[in-house]
Amino acid sequence: MKQFTFLLILFFIVSGVSAQKTLSLKDAILGASSYLKPQMPEQIKWRDAHRFVMVKDSILLQQEIQKNNQSNILSLSELNTALKTDGIKVVKSFPRFSFINPSQIWFRAANQIVILNIDTKKVNQNIEYPENAENLDFCTANTTLAYTVNNNLFATGTSGVQQITKDQNQHIINGKAVHRNEFGIDKGTFWSPAGTKLAFYHMDETMVGDYPLVDYMTREAELVNIKYPMAGMTSHQVKLGIYDRTTKQTVYLKTGEPLDHYLTNICWSPDEKSIFIQELNREQNHMKLNQYDVATGDLIRTVLEEQDDKYVEPVHPILFSKIDPEKFYYQSRRDGWNHVYQCTIKDGIVAQITKGDWEVTELSGFDAKEENMFFEATKESPIERHVYRINLRSGKTDKLTAEAGTHSGILSPDQQNAIDRWTSTNNPGQLDLISVKKNSRQVLSQAENTLKDFDLGENTVFTIKAADGATDLYCRMIKPNNFDPAKKYPVIVYVYGGPHAQLVNKTWQNDARWWQYYMASKGYIAFTVDSRGSENRGKSFENVIHRQLGIIETADQMKGIDYLKSLPYIDANRIGVHGWSYGGFMTLNLKLKYPETFKVAVAGGPVVDWSMYEVMYGERYMDTPQENPEGYKDANMLNYVDKLSGKLMIIHGAQDQTVVMQQSMQFLKKCIDLNKQVDFFVYPTHEHNVRGIDRIHLMEKVSNYFQENL
Repeated sequence: MKQFTFLLILFFIVSGVSAQKTLSLKDAILGASSYLKPQMPEQIKWRDAHRFVMVKDSILLQQEIQKNNQSNILSLSELNTALKTDGIKVVKSFPRFSFINPSQIWFRAANQIVILNIDTKKVNQNIEYPENAENLDFCTANTTLAYTVNNNLFATGTSGVQQITKDQNQHIINGKAVHRNEFGIDKGTFWSPAGTKLAFYHMDETMVGDYPLVDYMTREAELVNIKYPMAGMTSHQVKLGIYDRTTKQTVYLKTGEPLDHYLTNICWSPDEKSIFIQELNREQNHMKLNQYDVATGDLIRTVLEEQDDKYVEPVHPILFSKIDPEKFYYQSRRDGWNHVYQCTIKDGIVAQITKGDWEVTELSGFDAKEENMFFEATKESPIERHVYRINLRSGKTDKLTAEAGTHSGILSPDQQNAIDRWTSTNNPGQLDLISVKKNSRQVLSQAENTLKDFDLGENTVFTIKAADGATDLYCRMIKPNNFDPAKKYPVIVYVYGGPHAQLVNKTWQNDARWWQYYMASKGYIAFTVDSRGSENRGKSFENVIHRQLGIIETADQMKGIDYLKSLPYIDANRIGVHGWSYGGFMTLNLKLKYPETFKVAVAGGPVVDWSMYEVMYGERYMDTPQENPEGYKDANMLNYVDKLSGKLMIIHGAQDQTVVMQQSMQFLKKCIDLNKQVDFFVYPTHEHNVRGIDRIHLMEKVSNYFQENL
């Protein structure tokens, strides 16, 4: 009987183990963003101070904060019935929408802007725009849509279509994002608060040389020229135009010379009489917050300035006070960390609101009397985000979110409540309703763990010391499935290492790419470290790499290797490295400078020579090649090809407009010149990364390369 019981228990144990699935490559690549993505309500928005809505299963749901129930207010079928009634093409899923007022929403359907009353479930207005229109910017204050066709700017609404610019030269561009989307720029048009005027970027690229790309998918390959100003070369020139909808006239702001400076973070004054621009010199070490008269284009004043020996990088527009139009709020790293300041237009900086060795990552808003400010920050930990409230007079700060993890708060219009959307290492997603006043919370939705049936390697986060011996660096390690500490395992290091990226976070699965789990199932240890140079750790942590890209980051990555080699279960003779873009650059750094350590490397879209990279990013971190020849020499991977040994694969998109193919071509030529063998693969139709279904092909190639050679 005892033997039977033992066998029965053993059967259930074995059955439980065998029931666990192994993550396939398709699961890891496509599943993460589709069929295995944890399902959470989307488009969570406050309808008014007492009600909020969300989309779930293509139904618009509403919940009143005083009631613990949800009601369906608009289904997809009801929405499509309203669209068909007005002769508008139906939609396959609930569209992205925004509120105009508590009863009206607007959204895009086919090539129309639709205004729908969600109470009556009827279309109130629809605005048609050309099928080839781009850069759509809809103003709810005047129900007018700004858009671009080719290189010119248009507006359409109840008064018909207005062509705002009429430039014939295709390299003079209006209404589009400029400066290669650096400095927080993601659009090219800016409506005034009441919608009476439209500010827009006007970019002249005629002075920039043509850079050739080739479309190989035609019967005869075709030349496709782009404008790609490289570090130290002639750059484009940008102006800001102000179009008056009443007079139908445009005034250009007199932003002066030199003409190749940067016009960033556009902000209208509440009275629409002036506009504020954070203007940055080409050297990117001196920023002026300038105020302009929109009627004349004249400079009114420089409100404040920032200078730095390395660089200044403004990425947040100012935010005006709603109770005092002479005051605004401004985010800056002037004390070494991104914090919020209260300022006056006439006198500049008034007071620093947030302080500490941590970063404000989002300014969420203020209460009605602007006595308290709400924000998100790394105050608890660089790998966490929490929502806080600070009293502007006393400085008293309250943390509104509880559990360790990454939180984002959506404030109600009266700032008495917030919806907390958060995730943590073991929590795939949760929505909580927080009462700011009562300091209480209610769970609204909890995502299912879509990986619960999969056998995954153990995922841990920890810190090591950087190469300076003092700074903590966050690391993530995923061990192989069925890990045995008595065995020796190969390692694949996944690396980025540059600005504006943080790979280790306390989100679900510690922000791991599921491909790392896939490789762990194949018997590899997956390892990542955020070296100095990466984001959300303060100014000195990031700008230590200035003028010497690849030096500090590589030293820190090697401290990670030292840690790995100290572990008894690491096979130090089988270490590989993989990264893309800046991570591709870092992959080459590690492979070429430490060939005895890294047996196999796969570099995707790598920067090889920073003198062939674009002006804005390249000059911020390296200055120009003329100003910093030694830095460019030390960071040039062509100078280390003679050290290449072992296996290296380069992968590049043929249509890459971020890291142009020339980078890899010159590297290959150098390998040929020095009789060094290297593997190379091109994705003919892809740009800087390989997306969509083709990404499975990419990651299969990367995976096979490690499995065959490591």
